[in-house]
Amino acid sequence: MNRNVVTAWGALVLICFSGCEKIYQQHASRQQANADLKSAAGEHQAAVELYESALDGTPESAEIHYKLGMLYDEKLKQPINAVHHFQRYLALAPEGAHASDVKNFIKEDQLKMVTRFGNGATIPQQEAVRLKNDNFALRKQVLDLRAELEAASKARALALKNAGTGAKAARGAQVQKPLVPGVKTYTVTPGDTLASISRKFYGNSGRWKRIQDANFNTMEGTARLQPGMVLMIP
Repeated sequence: MNRNVVTAWGALVLICFSGCEKIYQQHASRQQANADLKSAAGEHQAAVELYESALDGTPESAEIHYKLGMLYDEKLKQPINAVHHFQRYLALAPEGAHASDVKNFIKEDQLKMVTRFGNGATIPQQEAVRLKNDNFALRKQVLDLRAELEAASKARALALKNAGTGAKAARGAQVQKPLVPGVKTYTVTPGDTLASISRKFYGNSGRWKRIQDANFNTMEGTARLQPGMVLMIP
């Protein structure tokens, strides 16, 4: 396969995967920025929806879980949801900047839940169903994303391997250079080798590589000579 074609194919694959990842990251960044604006404007439920749409299950989304936890805790007064997102934060960033505060928030929210439901209150069925569905959707999202990232990683590795193999094959290809007008030439006869031709013109066989480099583009090993082949003698 032509080296330029192999290299271009490999580069195209890498650009596609890199472009897809960048587009997704840009989308998530825009969603998070819009969510920040909604939160600052007091539109807390709209902010929650935007933050949740930016979650991707990677460590980089830990900060979004933290913001969701704070919204549910301080603004929406929903400790169950707050604890869920605080726990997701710790799972993704156990040593994160907010880890210590989050652990305290979880304890406080758990105390709130014990106090609230310990007095005879129960979680509304609709809320329980919603939480169950949210947790299921989140787990599925994380699993799907991991599968996509794994597939992208394998494809990228394969593209690099193929590009490298093609480049190596191209490096070893025997491509004769065009003759330069006015340069001394020699027509190969049966039994000739680069070493014998070097002895013929230079008195020793040690300059065979010079003859090869003058006549062939990128070569690994020794060129294969054919009777009738016209070589330039540098």
